[in-house]
Amino acid sequence: MTVDRVFTALLRCYPSRTRTAFGPGIVEGWRADLDAAGRRGFVSVAAFWVATIADAVRFGLAERFAPRSLRPAFAVDWRDAWRALRSAPMVSLFCVVSLALGIGGVTALFSILNSLAFKPLPVRHPEQLVLLADGDWTNPIWEEFRARRDMFATEVSAWSPDSFNLSTTAAVDKVQGLWVSGELFGMLGVAPAAGRVLGPADDVRGGGPDGPVAVISYAMWQRRYAGAPDVVGKRLTIERVPFTIVGVAARGFLGPDVGRSFDVAIPIGAETLIHSERSALDNRSTWWLEVMARLKPGETPAQATERLRAIQPQIREATLPPFRADARKTYLTDPFTLIAAPGGYSLLRQSYERPLSAVLGIVGIVLLIACASIANMQAARASARRRELTIRLAIGASRFRIARQLLAESVLIACAGSALGIMLAQWGSRLVVSQLTTYADIVDLDLALDWRVLGFSIGVGALAAVLAGVAPALSVGRLGPQEALNETVKGAAGDARLGVRHISVILQVALSLTLVVGAGLFARSFSALVTRDVGFDRRGVLLVDVDVSHSAVAPTDRADLFARFARAAAATPGVASAAASFNTPVSRGGWNTQIAVPADSPLGRRERLSWVNAVTPGWFGTLGLRLSGGRDFDAHDARGATNVAIVNRAFVRRFLPGHAALGTTFRTVEPGEKPAPQYEIVGIVEDAVYRSLRSPMEPTMYLPFAQADDVRASVTVPVRVASGRPLNLARGVGAALEREDPSVVLTFRSLEEQVDASLTRERIVATLAGFFGVLGLLLAAIGLYGLTAYGVSARRAEIGVRMALGASAAAVVRLVLRRVAWLVGLGIVAGAALSAWAATFTVSLLYGLEPRDPFTFIGAALVLAAVAAIAAWLPARRASRIDPIAALRA
Repeated sequence: MTVDRVFTALLRCYPSRTRTAFGPGIVEGWRADLDAAGRRGFVSVAAFWVATIADAVRFGLAERFAPRSLRPAFAVDWRDAWRALRSAPMVSLFCVVSLALGIGGVTALFSILNSLAFKPLPVRHPEQLVLLADGDWTNPIWEEFRARRDMFATEVSAWSPDSFNLSTTAAVDKVQGLWVSGELFGMLGVAPAAGRVLGPADDVRGGGPDGPVAVISYAMWQRRYAGAPDVVGKRLTIERVPFTIVGVAARGFLGPDVGRSFDVAIPIGAETLIHSERSALDNRSTWWLEVMARLKPGETPAQATERLRAIQPQIREATLPPFRADARKTYLTDPFTLIAAPGGYSLLRQSYERPLSAVLGIVGIVLLIACASIANMQAARASARRRELTIRLAIGASRFRIARQLLAESVLIACAGSALGIMLAQWGSRLVVSQLTTYADIVDLDLALDWRVLGFSIGVGALAAVLAGVAPALSVGRLGPQEALNETVKGAAGDARLGVRHISVILQVALSLTLVVGAGLFARSFSALVTRDVGFDRRGVLLVDVDVSHSAVAPTDRADLFARFARAAAATPGVASAAASFNTPVSRGGWNTQIAVPADSPLGRRERLSWVNAVTPGWFGTLGLRLSGGRDFDAHDARGATNVAIVNRAFVRRFLPGHAALGTTFRTVEPGEKPAPQYEIVGIVEDAVYRSLRSPMEPTMYLPFAQADDVRASVTVPVRVASGRPLNLARGVGAALEREDPSVVLTFRSLEEQVDASLTRERIVATLAGFFGVLGLLLAAIGLYGLTAYGVSARRAEIGVRMALGASAAAVVRLVLRRVAWLVGLGIVAGAALSAWAATFTVSLLYGLEPRDPFTFIGAALVLAAVAAIAAWLPARRASRIDPIAALRA
């Protein structure tokens, strides 16, 4: 009785027209289905109830939104489609999962691109925001912009990302920091979640009326202070300087730098407190600020740029750095440009927009292959149901009615695949973003679903439904009602025409070859970078970043302090050698200078640049760089002695061709009126990568640490360990350095970790391309297997006749594989042409090979042919075992 009441209640959920279309026996049909489910167990009963309730919802929606004349028919279409999919659960599951992986991958990457490139900042009127193009401006330039803001904008602001140490001991407690002008929060319209935000009165040198103040992010408020309301007014030590927390930024505001969030924001004016001896506020050669402005309503960036250029000469003259005469003209005439920036500023966007777009294209191809596979399977199922469909035609059903039912099955698969795909996209996008984070960059993107991502997913799902449903719907046109009465023609002969299913397989093979070629190019490019001879030994080296900004040691004595640090680290048990240097390989930092060359030299301005590093004795051995001539630095290379240098072979090839380098002197070109020093070459070292693994071996000169004019407050101490993991010695090395100076701040990482971090982009692209390439290959193999298996089934009687007349098993296998070979061959030819065209868009992402690399193309074709052979051989082998007597009897 209880079940009857439930069934009656469910029946009332259906509109009257739908109940009429179902007929009076619907409840009896439900009860029979429930009894059958009960015999299969609890899971089947649960699945029955879920399916029944889902039926009611779908039919109700059809009644609500479909035209009145078609509502009963649509309801029946949904019911029949649902039952047809349930009758072949494995095939339906494959279709849904294939589509979900394709839609999920496309949506995940679009979600990341949406956050990077399309989504505007969550601020007031983001469409009015513009950036001063080319970035990294000096504070004097920013102050000139602020003073003249009324000439080209309504509001202006500046900021610079950084990392701050909140620890008061030698242990490091790094957080994401942000230097901001007092106008930033007000210009963006960011309201505080607690307290207040920073204002112009706070952005003065040394601190405003409330002293040094800071604003923390909402995430940090929750993470460190558990959302305590009394956080306002608390003290926060930043780089050993006490600040007062005056507010918490609004929830969801990650800062103007897309891809990078902040934990603590402090005024630019407080920079003198933290970098007292090397303040950048008055330095015209320190480029570190981004400048943003808000335009007047209705004004375009071009109009504002025109007004800005009218006052450009005054700004340039007032901020002229100590350039040489030939560089001053370039600086004074280089035009300012304002560019639209509703999405803020993002270095991550510049680095990853093109690679992720390339991977998005790869995933789009996977989705097309999935749609083709689903279309093949649906067409094969329609052929398997040929007798059922022709009987419907014979008793009066229209072809449109049958095609509509087959299309409804594809729509149901697309709906299920889209729903599952959106869930996979949410997980996948976060997984990809987590892989972008390294020791140097913490990537934080707003990946919440918005109307763009949802609309994109729905659009892709609708397109997939159309692509997957066209083939089976078109197959209805070839049906004839007379076939219902003629069973003897079934499978009498093979179909020799190039039908829809054959074209679909050719398309899958072509797209799969494009995927495999793309995956091969990215994988080989990444492998070339990983295995490149970088000129140094990255294994077994611990890098210790040493900061003595708060040390009592005078700046003139820092060279001696860092030399003591190197000796203390080298004396630590388990350490083979140690040294100190301004920079380490592939650290993204750099120091370069121009080398003086004869006036008639053909070298251009950029070709005269050489990279520079200052190192202590033993640095080359610690890093594994081999001296090929001369000597290493020693204790005699001190301040006041002859200036010496060690250069690499690239330096010799460019600046001293045909000369004996050892003993030769050269000069650098210094900015302004500063006299250029002269250096004597005392050693030659083998070439080594300086900044990027993608860069060629560039000219580099190494100077003695003790002879450096200006020893910075932070350097790196590379430590080569005798054995084991480098980070295992971090505690011992840190203790040794702290004994030399207790105020030192230390950060540890391995050289391998630093090199690996520089390959993050290439690793992500190669991994994603490889994964989706294998997935596309698998989908194509399944599609080819399905087509071959269906062909064997359709030609069963013909194969039986051939075997009865004496055909061997090998002849039958050749017969089946011959058609497959033609399809795969046509697909490979089409795929090679498509790959050759598509590869041209990957030139900037590759390293060490051409986009049309023949070995990659040949290897991809062989892999695809091997997979296709295996996929087709399985049903061909089964065909060779057909019993001819049984086949003829059938």
